[in-house]
Amino acid sequence: MTERLIGSLSPLGENAVPSGIDKHPVHGPLFLGRTGFDGDAQGDLKHHGGADKAVHQYPFEHYLLWRQELGALPPLSRPGAFGENLSTTGMTEETVAVGDVFRLGKAIVEVSQGRQPCWKLNLRFQTKDMAAQVQKTGRTGWYYRVTEEGVVQEEDSLVLLDRRSPEWSLHRLWTVLYVKTSDREELAAMAQIAHLPDNWRRLAEHRLATRTVEDWEQRLLGSAL
Repeated sequence: MTERLIGSLSPLGENAVPSGIDKHPVHGPLFLGRTGFDGDAQGDLKHHGGADKAVHQYPFEHYLLWRQELGALPPLSRPGAFGENLSTTGMTEETVAVGDVFRLGKAIVEVSQGRQPCWKLNLRFQTKDMAAQVQKTGRTGWYYRVTEEGVVQEEDSLVLLDRRSPEWSLHRLWTVLYVKTSDREELAAMAQIAHLPDNWRRLAEHRLATRTVEDWEQRLLGSAL
């Protein structure tokens, strides 16, 4: 299953923060350009969207786990709860790797990075530590860059074309970032992934140089409910 979803800007939380996290299914042909699907919006273009975050995919398998852990929260009633543009089954962080290349309709996309969850998930789910839970579980989803633009039809599915670094699953990358945070051998290997976005490579290099881990608090808890 591959379902396409987009969202327009709408107010989120008590402070009415502009956000496009609420995604809804699209019917009919949809153009996928370098920065994402036509009609899709992001409220904070400094931290969301852009060439390396053009499309967000989230495994629908995770929804059952979240419902078991959190109960029947309203956002979990349908795909789109996590702001994903692609809702799928049969693909997870354990099986997908950085640099995997897929055809999607007439477009070609490449896995660029995992998601680093932010505090807007807390507002979305009305759960103060939702972003932290997403990070802790590794159920983050991932992003694509678009290497060839094209129209995506409703019936189109992701077709694997190439694996540029199959040894670097998104789960392995998550482990380096959030579990074995000071593993210098893994950090050095991460810094050598040629197709990793520059800011992620710099993160690994900074940890190696300073022997410290960056502060996650602002990203995870930047806005109160």
